[in-house]
Amino acid sequence: MTEKEKMLSGMKYNALDKDLIAELNIVKDKLMQYNHIPPTRLDERKALIKQILGKTGERVFINQPFYCDYGKHIEVGDGFFANFNLTILDEAMVRIGKECFIGPNVSIYTACHSTNPTERNTRQEWAKPVTIGDNCWLGGNVVILPGVTIGDNVTIGAGSVVTRDIPSDCVAVGNPCKKIKDIL
Repeated sequence: MTEKEKMLSGMKYNALDKDLIAELNIVKDKLMQYNHIPPTRLDERKALIKQILGKTGERVFINQPFYCDYGKHIEVGDGFFANFNLTILDEAMVRIGKECFIGPNVSIYTACHSTNPTERNTRQEWAKPVTIGDNCWLGGNVVILPGVTIGDNVTIGAGSVVTRDIPSDCVAVGNPCKKIKDIL
């Protein structure tokens, strides 16, 4: 298997693989371009973000700056809105449903690293996908950790760190993030 195939399958892979680094650099160039398009040139921004991301709905708006690793492992639904400084480390798939709102400074991580420094220093890592359902709102400064699934119709309170799955139809807050009330 290639290092990319290992990465996408959740196996340990070499993060310093030359082919992976080359892909990362291509996306970094596109992100630099995207982040420097004047904000009023909406059609140009929309066209470039559709090149960067793997799949998008029609109504997608991502405020600059935006950061990701591969881009093509990210899918967002129709009506997606992200505020400033969205960061998505998409070594695994990140799927975000329709009509989702993302507050400023939100980070979504799929990359995992060993807590053992000797292992970590080998640059071997693995990745776990993140899924966010339809009609969700992530408040400012939310962090979503690898492997998390968030159901439909969920509000995650500002500053929360989501370490485990959150069920549909609720408000969840805190570090670690927990459901505090049902909605609907």
